[in-house]
Amino acid sequence: MALDVLIAEDEPSILESLDFILRRAGWSISAVTDGDAVLEAVRRLRPRLLVLDVMLPKRSGFEVLKQIRADSLIADLPVLILTAKGQQLDKRTAEELGASSFVTKPYANADVVGAVRRLLGEGVAG
Repeated sequence: MALDVLIAEDEPSILESLDFILRRAGWSISAVTDGDAVLEAVRRLRPRLLVLDVMLPKRSGFEVLKQIRADSLIADLPVLILTAKGQQLDKRTAEELGASSFVTKPYANADVVGAVRRLLGEGVAG
């Protein structure tokens, strides 16, 4: 079965929460916890979507996003960026680097599920 969502998040409680809500919504999930592991996992697992935290060890989410957009084999991967509340500069930087969408932490579960649905083209009822 194809992987729906790859989560790149180093904070265990946030990763556990994201994993839970996205699995409950019906998607298959895999996760990595540092920036170096993201690109290898994207190439190997071919997820339909990447949920990418900005603050990752080894390589920032911005560096990862820049590399994804520069690689013709994975450049069209939808990337949902997780930014900390109040970090307008992060959002602007991510937009400039080609982020597909954003969710601000702390987030509402429905916001994350809705953003993933939109990016995967599954529509949102209502």
